[in-house]
Amino acid sequence: MRRLVRGLASWDAVVVVALVVVVAVGALAIEGVASPRFWRFVSLEVIPIALIALPMTLVVITGEIDLSVASVLGLTCATMGQLWVWGVTSLPVLVAAALLLGALLGAVNGLFVTGFGLPSLAVTIGTLALYRGLAYVILGDRAVADYPPEWASAAIAPIPGLTIPWMIIVVAVLAAGFGVVLHATPIGRGLYAMGNNAEAARFTGISVRRTKFWLFVATGAMSALAGVFWTLRYASARADNGTGLELAVIAAVLLGGVSIFGGRGRLAGVLAAVILLGTLRNALQLADVPANTLTIITGSLLIVSVVGPNVVVKLRARKDTSWQRGVPWRFSQR
Repeated sequence: MRRLVRGLASWDAVVVVALVVVVAVGALAIEGVASPRFWRFVSLEVIPIALIALPMTLVVITGEIDLSVASVLGLTCATMGQLWVWGVTSLPVLVAAALLLGALLGAVNGLFVTGFGLPSLAVTIGTLALYRGLAYVILGDRAVADYPPEWASAAIAPIPGLTIPWMIIVVAVLAAGFGVVLHATPIGRGLYAMGNNAEAARFTGISVRRTKFWLFVATGAMSALAGVFWTLRYASARADNGTGLELAVIAAVLLGGVSIFGGRGRLAGVLAAVILLGTLRNALQLADVPANTLTIITGSLLIVSVVGPNVVVKLRARKDTSWQRGVPWRFSQR
């Protein structure tokens, strides 16, 4: 019973309750929120954010961060566009090239962070600008938009009998994989150990540098996959694709309960936060809320996501202390 109470008092539960409240209020107050068409648009919007948020969760749990993800997405889109202009018309080849490029860009981040010992915040702010600049070098202000129409149709095709796009299944499978790694394997326990104390984790035999390097590679590859989806969904490759998306990803990860200092967080909370932010944004757009107001709301939620989980943790710790004080000594020592 006590474990159930602790679970209901967790930040994950707070996010899920907030999601339910937003959906309920939106359905009652805003026309169209309850329609299947609305949820199709929400799904299409959250797919690239969720793809990037999966590895980003693991990165932040280790105490690092990657702010270059949106620029990796943009550079991937630009490269796909230029390859198409050069006559590469095979979709599998374009996807493979994009994923390879994303992994390489992530490896560059990982090399600077783990090889040279530089702070990931500074490194990825630099590569955020570098990768976006390279995207403009490749495509400039051009838009490559003469892809076969069936490519876009296939990318956003719904699950038979539903309006939700089939790519949600891909996200769900990847989320299950990342969840198993994080919560059910020694690798996941090692990630939490790194976030709490990297030096202590190293003394226990965990290869901190190697693990973090491959996390950055995974983040780059998943950002590239999001870039592929972005390009196919809009049937357009531009250098500015995904600009500002890193804010939505970081907001979802932190709002989902992952500590910015590392060592704490769960993937379920992050996925709930991704859906919450996507639902809230689309509902407010449907209510004709100005774009500037949406930015203010996103920033406010980002602040709440940093403060909120820490408050919940302190309250839970205080309750645990009070509970132990009320139990006989012989039981509290077990």
